[in-house]
Amino acid sequence: MEQPFLRIEGVGKSFGPFQAVRDVNLDVARGEIFSLLGGSGCGKTTLLRMLAGFETPTEGRIFLDGKDMAGVPPWARPVHMMFQSYALFPHMTVERNIAYGLKHEDMSGPQRAARVAEMLDLVQLTPFAKRKPHQISGGQRQRVALARALARQPKLLLLDEPLAALDKKLREHTQFELMSIQERTGVTFIVVTHDQEEAMTLSDRIAVMDKGQVKQVGSPTEIYEFPKSRFVASFIGSVTAFDAVVVAGVLEVPALGVPVVARDMDFAPGTKVTLALRPEKLRISRERPDGPNAVPGVVKGLAYFGKDSLYRIELASGAVVQAHAVNLARGSGVADWDDQVWLSFDPGAAIVLGE
Repeated sequence: MEQPFLRIEGVGKSFGPFQAVRDVNLDVARGEIFSLLGGSGCGKTTLLRMLAGFETPTEGRIFLDGKDMAGVPPWARPVHMMFQSYALFPHMTVERNIAYGLKHEDMSGPQRAARVAEMLDLVQLTPFAKRKPHQISGGQRQRVALARALARQPKLLLLDEPLAALDKKLREHTQFELMSIQERTGVTFIVVTHDQEEAMTLSDRIAVMDKGQVKQVGSPTEIYEFPKSRFVASFIGSVTAFDAVVVAGVLEVPALGVPVVARDMDFAPGTKVTLALRPEKLRISRERPDGPNAVPGVVKGLAYFGKDSLYRIELASGAVVQAHAVNLARGSGVADWDDQVWLSFDPGAAIVLGE
């Protein structure tokens, strides 16, 4: 990324003795969908508010399209923020809500009407132009808020938990609508969310935050498959983590009771590490499989989800491992409660973490 569209350099924010954001450094490319992902209180919304100009950094600088944003008030920034509540005016129609953001723009009446019509078409709400917010669905209200935000043609759109108010199926559908709209407009999106699946689906890249700091930045694949810390591995998706020690090219894992062969280990013998295993990377079988990394256990929990099942396997050490299995045959799974089974995994599936 030779010339980042958005550059955040050493940004921090304190509220009295409390440091909400600490030394954040991020580069975002033009046209990216970039997500700030983390739990409540991790600093992601505070960082978003600093980008919008609603909060002033205690330290560091923010550059947007090469311009330092220090001292630039919110209304003078080429930035629009879409709030979690959508903040629509209940007494206004859909088209008037969209037009509201244009009232201070240097535009003629016909130009303003044309822009509103363009936005209605973009979010596929032209038939609902004369309705008021209470007369449309939650997903449609979300699109009205998005159209209003895009009407002013911002360079950067900030979205604070944009899909949190929607039910699961509508949220999944709207994720793809957001991606399509972003692709057509080319506007850079910064999305704040605590929902890992939402961030993984929407984003070109993700910054995982904890306690005001960025723990890792990368594509969804990099974050999920190659986490750099135990926190990131456990926050994104599900893992079972074990304490381990590097011994003669393998891992000694007391909870598993067998030496574990892992790929691409770059740790000296004697190093204490964490072995993390994703449930979907584990295989369950009745017979002992050939190859390394096979551990016996007993099924002590089973949750059926239709397309797949989640098994809780108790090992001889008392440790419990979670494993997913796809239900390929109708009406039966790979194992049942209290069955003796074998768990196995490929060396490349072993995530070995030094912190």
